Amino acid sequence: MSTAANTAAGTGLLVTRVCADEDEFEALAGQWARLHRSCEAATPFQSHAWLTSWWRSYGRRGRLRVLLVHEGERLVAAAPMMRVSRPLPALKPLGGAISDFSDVLVDGALREAGTEALVAGLRAPASTALIDFGEVRPGACVEAVHERWPGPKRALADSPCLELPPLPMEELLQRLPTPRAQRTRAKMRKLTALGVQARTVPLEEVEASVRTLLRLHELQWQGRKVTSEHLQPRFREHLLRSMRPMVAAGEAVVTEFRLDGEVLAADLTLLSGTLAGGYLYGAHPRLRERKVDVATMLLNACTRHTGGEQRRALSLLRGDEPYKHHWRPEPVTNQRFLLARRRTAPLLAAALGDASARRWAKERMRAREERSRDGHSREGRSRGREAKGAREADRGGGGPS
Repeated sequence: MSTAANTAAGTGLLVTRVCADEDEFEALAGQWARLHRSCEAATPFQSHAWLTSWWRSYGRRGRLRVLLVHEGERLVAAAPMMRVSRPLPALKPLGGAISDFSDVLVDGALREAGTEALVAGLRAPASTALIDFGEVRPGACVEAVHERWPGPKRALADSPCLELPPLPMEELLQRLPTPRAQRTRAKMRKLTALGVQARTVPLEEVEASVRTLLRLHELQWQGRKVTSEHLQPRFREHLLRSMRPMVAAGEAVVTEFRLDGEVLAADLTLLSGTLAGGYLYGAHPRLRERKVDVATMLLNACTRHTGGEQRRALSLLRGDEPYKHHWRPEPVTNQRFLLARRRTAPLLAAALGDASARRWAKERMRAREERSRDGHSREGRSRGREAKGAREADRGGGGPS
């Protein structure tokens, strides 16, 4: 099914249609790459290599729904989606839980017309399914689709993220309190003194290096809580398949860290025109034994891609973990956009109810964890006082007998 509309400039027709064929989606690599480069808001998670590889590892046959907008032979907008039936009939973005950001793509030269074409193209599928774009970074193209949507719609807060400005390492250190900055500089000097060497992996070695990274990642988290998906064969296959073309296109960089001639850490950073995101790393436990500050080592390497000629914000990606706040990042909250038609408004209401229930459950769990921490803290302080009293009693300072 396709629709056509005049462009804003009146120079031609924008033709919108849905691609449900996997082979056709694979064949769009060249057109998709040009569109991705022309879309300033695009993140690495909208690159063709990432999405098609993800689909091969995680997609289900018959569910692909990629909305394409062409001006003649030129692809000027796209919404990479898939059909799901649970918990509600919906169209969701490709990329799933292993992708930190989702979005549509719109050629910057046809931003208004391309957005309007996407809105028109989404109306038909929205009559039978909810359009549900989660994990949308502020400033994304799908924000404009949501603004122009003529039917029922809602925007919800999604995952918290943290970002650092596009600055070299020394300028990031200047943002820290002086004592903390001095400690970090000392850690960097120790890296140099130990002889830790960072090396950007060349294209022909990317696959081997990704294998090393995954092995180190598993070793690093052995016996500790880890994101279980990172240990699954399908995730491994996805990274091995997608990283070589992404590195070739400048959408990813793999860095190895050697000590005493051996690779003891590796980092994968994903890149777009305005963003660098530290996606995954692996570090041998031997580095901890040598008192190497792995977080400082990784951040120092990432800033090589943010503070140079190509200015990129450094995203610490999803999650608000305390260790990330060491660098004084700015909070950036992803959003979730829900779009419906009148006949699918009940699906929107159900999604809102589910989101509210999940938010309530998380708040309850967080409150229980805080009470538990407070209880342990009070118990620890009480035991400390008892121990101090016992020590004083042993020295004859424990009060009247």
